[in-house]
Amino acid sequence: MSLVSTEDRGAVRLIVYANAPFGTMTAAGAAEMFSAVEAAGKAASVRVIVVTGGVPGIFIRHYDVGELSDAAERVQGAAPRPPAPPGIRPPGFHALTDLIAAIEKPVIAAINGMCMGGGFELALACDLRIAGDTVTAIGLPETRIGIFPGGGGTQRLPRIIGEARALEMILRGLTVAGTRAQEMGLVHEVAADPLARALEIGVELASRGAEGLAFAKRLTRAALDRPLADGLADERKSFGAVMRTASAREGLRTARQPAEIQKL
Repeated sequence: MSLVSTEDRGAVRLIVYANAPFGTMTAAGAAEMFSAVEAAGKAASVRVIVVTGGVPGIFIRHYDVGELSDAAERVQGAAPRPPAPPGIRPPGFHALTDLIAAIEKPVIAAINGMCMGGGFELALACDLRIAGDTVTAIGLPETRIGIFPGGGGTQRLPRIIGEARALEMILRGLTVAGTRAQEMGLVHEVAADPLARALEIGVELASRGAEGLAFAKRLTRAALDRPLADGLADERKSFGAVMRTASAREGLRTARQPAEIQKL
């Protein structure tokens, strides 16, 4: 039985993860999600991706603890194995979150329920995060069971909320409700219906030039990982490239109209 379903809402592709009854992420689920996101990235008709949970009250609860426990038993006393050659195993969770962060199209997480551990790490890889106002648990509780966030949490969270606050959350294994998550900068908005709001933002973004959004996402995500001079050089080169696209020419022509200038 498939754990992932997709639906197109105009130019917005909705990807739903539903691993009933607990809503945990698994290796099989990660592989399915990877395929779904990859397909959305390749589809010319898709301009924005929205990810949400399909189990009531759960976005993605966390990564399956049973699978992690089995992995811990397998590596006990064993020498580290070299990475498997490409194509030997299905893409795993790390490949999934890296793909979400790198894909040229905006990805929005509609956090409609519990979102902890691997579930929150997946949300952190997304570009925008909208949480429900009734969500009670968002965070990284891994240190409570003797491990740490190993799916990107230690690297992405500090970039979003700063080192000091990230250390507090990660070391103490804290989870917070949706409203507090917004106050801390973990999510961008809180809404009564996070999926409806995510789709609304998706429609807004889908009306923008795809090339401009792709350049903006790539440049902004790389900004903190390289010297300022390198980033500025890339930005200037990329700006010249986007100015040669049809969507930029059309957008600039439209913006020359007085009514459109008032909106800027």
